[in-house]
Amino acid sequence: MERFQNNIRLAGHILRHSQHRPFPLPGGFWVMKQVWNDLLFLHWPADEAELLPYVPKGVELEYYEGRPWVSMSPFILSPLMLRGTPPLPFAGRFLELNLRTYVSRNGVPGICFLTLEASSRLAVAGARMFAHLPYQYALMKAVRQEDGFHYNSERRRFGREAAFSALYDPADDAVFHAEPGSLVHWLTERYCLYAADRKGNLYRGHIHHLPWPLQSARVRLETNTLAQSYGLYLSAEPAVTTYTTRLDVLLWAVQRV
Repeated sequence: MERFQNNIRLAGHILRHSQHRPFPLPGGFWVMKQVWNDLLFLHWPADEAELLPYVPKGVELEYYEGRPWVSMSPFILSPLMLRGTPPLPFAGRFLELNLRTYVSRNGVPGICFLTLEASSRLAVAGARMFAHLPYQYALMKAVRQEDGFHYNSERRRFGREAAFSALYDPADDAVFHAEPGSLVHWLTERYCLYAADRKGNLYRGHIHHLPWPLQSARVRLETNTLAQSYGLYLSAEPAVTTYTTRLDVLLWAVQRV
């Protein structure tokens, strides 16, 4: 109960700080709170032609200095709680690995997911049904050891492998916030997502959190066929990497736009 109350108090604190957002907080109430732990950000410049098939109708692919970008984010989601309830008993903690790109609609910047790999079948089913997000169930494991954080994800579907394996940890203890106008700020400070259902209807989901607490990261990529399974051919090493110990996030229900 104490943990539940602390989460509610923290949500109020997060809502009181919104001056860093590029657009105002949405109306209505947030419906879900998530905590993202031990999150690694990996960013690559990408090829426009490879990305465009995944951009829903009604949004535009965004570019930084003439290039579109994609990012991967492995992390532990714990806890997940619906508004007014304690953490969910069967989907309150799971692993997640995202592959996303950057889009906007009518000047409102956001993100578009190519895939969200998750270790919880219940979370996958719920997100696909209620948020129209391309979640996929994958076999995943994350272990903290002396030499860093070991993260593994593997999914096979129709003979195609979508695997990711990495060893990572923060390079130092210094925490920073991205400078407005910088590439890192453009990549990380995003406060809505766009998704389309099977009929092509477009939806937008708002999120809110404090500015990303970022650290430099040490990363050793061991396996990475996730992007390639979607027809994206990225360089072997990411151009930008950061680590975040914890980020508390509020989410609103997706709305058709």
